[in-house]
Amino acid sequence: MTERRLRPLVEDRLASQAAVCLLGPRQTGKTTLAMELSRSRPSVYVDLEAPGDLARLSEPELYLEAHRDELVVIDEIQRMPGLFEVLRGVIDRGRREERGTGRFLLLGSASPSLMRQSGESLAGRIAYLELEGFGVDEVDPEGVEGLWLKGGFPLSFLAVDDRSSLRWRQDFIRTYLERDIPQLGSRVPAETLRRFWTMLAHRQGTPFNGSDLARSLGLTTPTVSRYLDLLVDLLLVRRLEPWSGNVGKRLARTPRAFVRDSGIVHALLGLEDLEQVLGHPIAGPSWEGFVIENLISATAGRAQASFFRSSGGAEIDLVLEWPGGPRWAVEVKRSLTPRLKRGFHSASEDIQPDRGYLVYPGSERYPVHHEVDAIGLAEIVELARGV
Repeated sequence: MTERRLRPLVEDRLASQAAVCLLGPRQTGKTTLAMELSRSRPSVYVDLEAPGDLARLSEPELYLEAHRDELVVIDEIQRMPGLFEVLRGVIDRGRREERGTGRFLLLGSASPSLMRQSGESLAGRIAYLELEGFGVDEVDPEGVEGLWLKGGFPLSFLAVDDRSSLRWRQDFIRTYLERDIPQLGSRVPAETLRRFWTMLAHRQGTPFNGSDLARSLGLTTPTVSRYLDLLVDLLLVRRLEPWSGNVGKRLARTPRAFVRDSGIVHALLGLEDLEQVLGHPIAGPSWEGFVIENLISATAGRAQASFFRSSGGAEIDLVLEWPGGPRWAVEVKRSLTPRLKRGFHSASEDIQPDRGYLVYPGSERYPVHHEVDAIGLAEIVELARGV
């Protein structure tokens, strides 16, 4: 059993809030983590995809009051959005009876309906946390290349071989398109959404050009933007926004789009093993997205993430800014002999970072420029977690 780094944070939030909502795509290990937490306290588990469990909540207020002294874990919460209003009343009564924390652990795929319902009904009563796939600090150092290839979904990473892993990811994609997304109320044709998702993988990390994608798919630009919003809401795609400070220059305003899991990128492109990935033009962009996801995850939501690009060619792959804390400029290279380009130095003069890092696949840390170190991914993730 891999110890998930999010577990202490979930326990901390349960100690201070009545409800914790653990969000993430399917198969990231939300239920496994919830079961581990449940072993340390009286608890009851309800899966809203199981007809028998759903029947137990036919009178939800009575059922929840009957388990008021236990942690109630409710899985696939988005399948019963009306439950949020009931939870509000139960939580408020519990507060008056001095039972105000650690009442509910809600699990579910992020969706517009989930966020809207919980935001309207449980404001001030709930904490949100996101459980992603395995990160570099959750696997053996020797397994980082495999993690990049297979992605962070536990069943993909732990598959017996590359072929089995790819087959799992292809099945995951098909299930999401044909079952999970329609269950959330979306009427997007599965094959069209697959083509869109695949095109995003081919354009990993590039500025999102909705009109260009719309022409390629035979759709309207608003429809393509709606598809992007859907995949972002489901935590399958990241929309990395441009840095918005005032430096007196014309800056990029178009966000960059990343398929968040590198293994899904490779599966969408049909790349089975590391040799195929390294021989494909996607290798560099895929590695960049892999690094960015690990770093953003390491900040646990405490830092604002963006990228910097000016019309004159100055650019930084990732800017991390902690409120009241440091500002990092991070460049990513898929090379054991990385070099900084002039655009990075020019951009650094504009944003004045406290520290610069050049992340590469090696492990040795060494200076490459004044206040800029070449650094391995595992080490910079540890640094980011400690800020």
